[in-house]
Amino acid sequence: MSELTHFNEEGRARMVDVSEKAITDRRAVARGTVVMQPETLQLIREGRVKKGDVLAVAQVAGIMAAKKTHEIIPMCHPLLLSGINLRFELDDSKNAVLIEAEVKTTSQTGVEMEALTAVSAAALTIYDMVKAVDRAMSIENIRLVHKSGGKSGTFEAQ
Repeated sequence: MSELTHFNEEGRARMVDVSEKAITDRRAVARGTVVMQPETLQLIREGRVKKGDVLAVAQVAGIMAAKKTHEIIPMCHPLLLSGINLRFELDDSKNAVLIEAEVKTTSQTGVEMEALTAVSAAALTIYDMVKAVDRAMSIENIRLVHKSGGKSGTFEAQ
């Protein structure tokens, strides 16, 4: 395991100094799942949720969250993001909404946290939109599946 960089010599939290790092194209992809009752998934599919279009609202929530990651994760740098995209798949075999977020930038630091935050916010928004009919939903397996750019190179989850 590599050295943890978010601590100074005294063991206190710090924001990493990226001023000497190369500016490179960076990309991260994260995924997560919201598992629910089959009837809840059907409501989403048919657009019959009283609060509105669940996936459209979750899409905007994920984009907004990625843009504001540095405001809610203390050691994240504010980044100029060049692209954010969320994709949703309704999976009947798992009674779930599968969420994928892709975030891009050209910067001195990566966008893994932005992608993970986008998925998290989208999942929480889905929960919020349909909790009146299914409070037993679970948000599961939020994880980084791809990262490229920067000194550490490319990561692909197994």
